Amino acid sequence: MSATHGDHGEENLDQNPSAPRELLILYATETGTARETADRIARECRRARFQSRVQSMDAYPQEALISEHLIIFVVSTTGWGAEPRAMTSLWNMLLRSDLPDDLFEDMFFCVFGLGDTAYEKFCWPAKKLSRRMQSLGGYEICPRGEGDEQHRLEIDGALDPWVEHLLEVLLHLYPLPSPHEQDTIPVGQPPPRVSVRDVASDSSPVPLDEDEEYHTALVKCNTRITAEDWFQDVRHFEFSFKEDDGRYNPGDVAVIHPFAAASEVDSFLVTMGWASVADDLFTVEHIMRDQTLPDHLPNIVSLRTLFTRYLDFNAVPRRSFFQLLRYFATDELEREKLDEFVSIEGADEMYDYCQHVKRTIWEVLSEFRSARIPREYVFDLFPPLRPREFSIASSIEFHPREIHLCVAIVRYRTKLKIPRKGVCTSYLTGLQSGDTLRIGIRKGFISLPTDANTPVVCVGPGTGIAPMRAVIEQRVFAGYSNTTLYFGCRSAHKDQHYRSEWEVYAEEQKLRYRVACSRDGPEGSKRTYVQDLIQNDARDIWEMLGQQRGILIISGSSNKMPAAVRKAVQGAVETMGGMSKSEAVEYVAAMERDGRLIEECWS
Repeated sequence: MSATHGDHGEENLDQNPSAPRELLILYATETGTARETADRIARECRRARFQSRVQSMDAYPQEALISEHLIIFVVSTTGWGAEPRAMTSLWNMLLRSDLPDDLFEDMFFCVFGLGDTAYEKFCWPAKKLSRRMQSLGGYEICPRGEGDEQHRLEIDGALDPWVEHLLEVLLHLYPLPSPHEQDTIPVGQPPPRVSVRDVASDSSPVPLDEDEEYHTALVKCNTRITAEDWFQDVRHFEFSFKEDDGRYNPGDVAVIHPFAAASEVDSFLVTMGWASVADDLFTVEHIMRDQTLPDHLPNIVSLRTLFTRYLDFNAVPRRSFFQLLRYFATDELEREKLDEFVSIEGADEMYDYCQHVKRTIWEVLSEFRSARIPREYVFDLFPPLRPREFSIASSIEFHPREIHLCVAIVRYRTKLKIPRKGVCTSYLTGLQSGDTLRIGIRKGFISLPTDANTPVVCVGPGTGIAPMRAVIEQRVFAGYSNTTLYFGCRSAHKDQHYRSEWEVYAEEQKLRYRVACSRDGPEGSKRTYVQDLIQNDARDIWEMLGQQRGILIISGSSNKMPAAVRKAVQGAVETMGGMSKSEAVEYVAAMERDGRLIEECWS
């Protein structure tokens, strides 16, 4: 490679027309958007005659990375700038200090990040990955792309021009044998990613039941822990396992694959005109290998099974959905409207019609009645019904062979006053004692100190209490008493989750418990939040986190809370630690680098 790192001019790169036209796309996603983006990039790379392999980072064998010659990384952002869990293992490997700085000297790569400029650390994991790959000798062939959910075209606002530039670079690096060959690549309706064939019966096992990473759990408890007259339904779940299945640590998460409600699936199939063939069986053959399919998909399915367990008809569609739907609409007015939606000029109209009011794919298809979707295209139009992850709210030492969850049941009304329910939380709500389900366990970000003299400060308002309960139970079991919990809720008597447990621990001097009930004060008075308690406790905070070098764990929604807590801690460091403001900011940043500040937050 003749160009230097950081110089993205493709004119400085050596051409290699004889190299194989193959590339790897590695994605890390939390909500599925990065996966969809990776599929889109793979389809576009066909225009440069490239065959792509698309894989999740956590499914890719890390030892094979050094043998790759061309990689596109697609990375989303979670919480307050953290990498998705699927990226953590690979990222930790790349951070090893013993890796040589020329490890990837024979590798071309580029990075497309997904984020939201409403958050301070916009596309942070993508930026870190880009820098680290360069420091290990990799050559970044085009500038990093950064998709912004705030853009009027959402991610596509940055993705469209980035893909065009990427293709220019690829065609420069790997010229086609004939300059006119690109003109022969078909445009228009893409081929389906699968082929289907009717079959009479199916005796094959369900793949999820065969996955050794998952365990069969028995429902022991499904109890509402908020007051019956409270606006939010928060549930405490208990699941039991056979023998020693399901080992986990505080901070780990439970992975649950939901089932869509049978009544909704029935109604959807009627809407689509599929009711009479809903239970007909057919095989699914993956023919476009550069496009992903839902995890644990069986080889033989029915439409009813697909939309119950594997495809999401209640998702809010993105622009790519409308681009493909146009090929299946026969009504001229409907086709014109779809053309408007996918045009640059129609971006605001599509946003108002779809994203702003959270209109679902099902609702869109109810209005575009002329669209007739062939079975082989359902995987191209409908996103996977993705598994959901929930922080485990128990210690296995306290509750052998059990997992507890603390889950807020998702129910709300859209701007059109249409009621909405979360697919997975609705599935969980319907579980009864004695029911079984498969639960996976994924490692989390929390690492507890082994030194009994190291204090731990937990900040977990709302359902952010879940991993904190696991931490506290673990430390109580170990006999440690230097744990402090800052919990935030609205009402002491309506939504103070696990109140009796904290009060008992506090009375036994096993826990210092501080609670902020933001709506319990006199009307018109200033509301109190966890950051206010931390600010009031500045002397204790500095003693625990400064003088005793304790650990701070923040868990909950990644809105304004994590930043406000950091600011309050910085204030304590500044006032009680005798530091300047800039020194206090750096001290808290160093805590994070040293693993003494851990965030377990979600968007």
